[in-house]
Amino acid sequence: MTDPLVTAATAARERAFAPFSKFRVGAALEAPDGTIVPGCNVESASYGLTMCAERAAICRGVGDGFRCFKRVAVVTDTEAPTPPCGACRQLLWEFAPDAEVLLANLTGAVVKWTVRDLIPGAFDAKQLTRRES
Repeated sequence: MTDPLVTAATAARERAFAPFSKFRVGAALEAPDGTIVPGCNVESASYGLTMCAERAAICRGVGDGFRCFKRVAVVTDTEAPTPPCGACRQLLWEFAPDAEVLLANLTGAVVKWTVRDLIPGAFDAKQLTRRES
C-alpha cells in the first residue's frame, strides 16, 4: 500500500511545469494536524526564477497558516529516488528540521531520510545572533 503522502506528491508531479528540463518533480508535506500540502516544480525561461516542488509546497503551506511540517515526500521519474537540492534542504530545515523525508520514484522505490540527515550542520536563526563586543 502506497503512503498517502507519496500519492499526493505523485499527483502534484503530474501538474509540474517543466518545459525546459522535462524534469517534473512533485512534493507533499504533512502538517502536524495531518493536512497534506502538495507542490510541484515551476520552471521559468529565466532559469534562476524556477521554483522547486519542495519550496513551492513550503510556500503554499506557510500561506495556508502552517509553520512546521512532520513529513515530506518527493517524487521524481528517475532510476533512483532524487533528494532535494541545497536550497530546498535549507528551507526544509527552517520549517521541518525533524521531518521524515520519503524520496520516491515512479517505479515504487522509496528511500527514507530525515531533514537532519540531508543537511548536517545546517545554518539557521541561531547563527544570526550577534555577539556583543
